[in-house]
Amino acid sequence: MSAQTAKLTSRCRACGGTLIRQVNQFVDDAGRLCWDTGFSCESCGDGGCEDFGSGETPGYIRDALLAEHGPSRLRLAGPVAGMVPVLKVLREELRVSLPQARELAGELAGPGLTGTSAEMEYLNLRLRRRGIAAEVRSDGPEGG
Repeated sequence: MSAQTAKLTSRCRACGGTLIRQVNQFVDDAGRLCWDTGFSCESCGDGGCEDFGSGETPGYIRDALLAEHGPSRLRLAGPVAGMVPVLKVLREELRVSLPQARELAGELAGPGLTGTSAEMEYLNLRLRRRGIAAEVRSDGPEGG
């Protein structure tokens, strides 16, 4: 399972103290791209699970993960006999048109696609299921 976490701070509505919101994005054991958020107050102890879901991750979660960890890059690991399976994965998973999928496939074969670590691992899993070898590398402060 691939997962990333980031922390955001704000003011607690209950006591005015520092509220820590933890945002997470991960590929679960069933191979779904999921996200969740939880919060806790350092002062009054208020806290709990705030929200969760699968599929498209809310922008504030993506933004926090990218700010804290930097992007990850997904590239094809070598030549591909045909691009049809790649195009199919990109169209199904990213819900893009065929011309957009062709453009993204070119990026995948060249410099690579970028996104959060979990997003790139999710696409990598989908590509592997179609017999396409790809690799994920971190462009952020944690990897290289």
